[in-house]
Amino acid sequence: YQPQQKLLNSVDRCVDEALEGIVSSSGCLSLLRGHRVVVRADLDALKGRVALLSGGGSGHEPAHAGYIGSGMLSAAVAGGVFASPPPASVLAAILCLRDAGVSGVLLIVKNYTGDRLNFGLAAEQARNRGVAVEMVVVADDCAFDRPSKAGRRGLCGTVFVHKLAGALAEEGCPLDEIVSKVTEAVKGIGTLGVSLSPCSVPGCLPSFDLPAGEMELGLGIHGEPGIKRSKVTSADEVVKTMVDHMTNPASQSHLSLKSGDSVVLCVNNLGALSCLEISVVTRSAIRYLEGRGVRVARVMSGSFMTSLEMAGVSLSMMRADQEILRLFDAKTTASAWPNLSTVCISGTSYILDPPAKDMQETSHTEGPLSDVMRKALEAVCSSLLQRQEELNSLDRASGDGDCGNTHAQAAKAIQEWLPGHIVPGCPGQLLSTLAGLVQERMGGSSGARGDMVNRSGGEDMVNRRGGGYLDALCPAVEELRRLTTSPPGGHMAILQAAVEKAELGAESTRDLTARAGRASYIATVHVTLPDPGAVAIAAILRAVFEALGGQK
Repeated sequence: YQPQQKLLNSVDRCVDEALEGIVSSSGCLSLLRGHRVVVRADLDALKGRVALLSGGGSGHEPAHAGYIGSGMLSAAVAGGVFASPPPASVLAAILCLRDAGVSGVLLIVKNYTGDRLNFGLAAEQARNRGVAVEMVVVADDCAFDRPSKAGRRGLCGTVFVHKLAGALAEEGCPLDEIVSKVTEAVKGIGTLGVSLSPCSVPGCLPSFDLPAGEMELGLGIHGEPGIKRSKVTSADEVVKTMVDHMTNPASQSHLSLKSGDSVVLCVNNLGALSCLEISVVTRSAIRYLEGRGVRVARVMSGSFMTSLEMAGVSLSMMRADQEILRLFDAKTTASAWPNLSTVCISGTSYILDPPAKDMQETSHTEGPLSDVMRKALEAVCSSLLQRQEELNSLDRASGDGDCGNTHAQAAKAIQEWLPGHIVPGCPGQLLSTLAGLVQERMGGSSGARGDMVNRSGGEDMVNRRGGGYLDALCPAVEELRRLTTSPPGGHMAILQAAVEKAELGAESTRDLTARAGRASYIATVHVTLPDPGAVAIAAILRAVFEALGGQK
């Protein structure tokens, strides 16, 4: 095995260079020379107030430097990747804050042995120098039914504590009062993570092996293995498993949560899930909690405390009364804190009805051609669904690999429409109706082209608006124009010739250079397969021909 590739200059310098990148791009942060300590650039603003200091290993970005700003942290200390910072740097940060004239310093520490030891040692040394220092330890992990002697780990719930303590400090609360209120709030915070992949410290192998198709429940933010492995299921099922585990009263580390309680929810990307996946998980979490009678007051969704490139998510919940929400909603300039609404999520309607549809084309009647057009449509839909993966495969060579899916969406929409609707006897009315279906259900450029062809009845509009499937469509249309002058009984021969020309046109796209669409961005040497859109046009015409009794 080889260490995973990472976009770095140096394994040894990556933490220092990352901190320089964060600070140099912010305009409101400073770096303490000789230490991995980031502080507010406006330290004078802290005079007479309590300062907040947090930190820990690197690799959890945007934690912790991303939470520095008015209303949150005053400074953050970074260790190596997944390594606790040394006591000397923690002490340097405390003394820097002391010199700014703060009334006291609160250390917010995640419950890991190294962090507790190093922050604790620095706190003692600072007290010996006359600094008023207190430490709050966050232990929000809900993974273990019976935690070890070290206790529950500190996870993403720590970000909640940064926010509450920061709001209190900004209001001028004394140190002992902040400690008391935050300590009480910590009792109502719980977190649980799940991962679909491990992560790897720069220059090292992955922290653990996780076979494809499996997920790890209850892992830590340093890549520590969790408590249980299982097959990856749907987002809804994973969220249910997580919330049920977090709130199971049989567990010593559970978060007590009952119907009627209000919570702040944090859906935290552990590093490598897509934003789309995080949004799906967020939906699942809100729906499941509301289904249990829990009032979701606020939702944070995004990357707040990561584990390098781990493909996973953690859910953090904090029981919230009006005072907690007041502090949570207080303004902050910290760059990583999301710009959230102060509206309660539960009970807020988020669905808006669209404008009323144009009813002009609803009075369709059947005609002599209705049955044969229905038969042709059924054949086209069946053909597109059968060729879904073939079209996807062709599209992967020159696009995003979804051409088959896109055409399948249109086919399914038509199949759903057919049983409950009259097929208009007028082909023009049918094409207009199909255009509406295609617009609603068929995305990508295929949908737009399909709509233009259906509404215009030919290739002219497609040609004007963006090219596309013309290599198969144009030769077929040229042949079909002969239908107006064909002798009686010659229609099928012309249709067969049109199908064959469409198939030849699709095959000819192997040798062409794309000038539009995603294929136009691909190096010519990489594209040796026919255009999937052209293949789809040929398949549609072939299906119509066979449905009308033509030979395969």
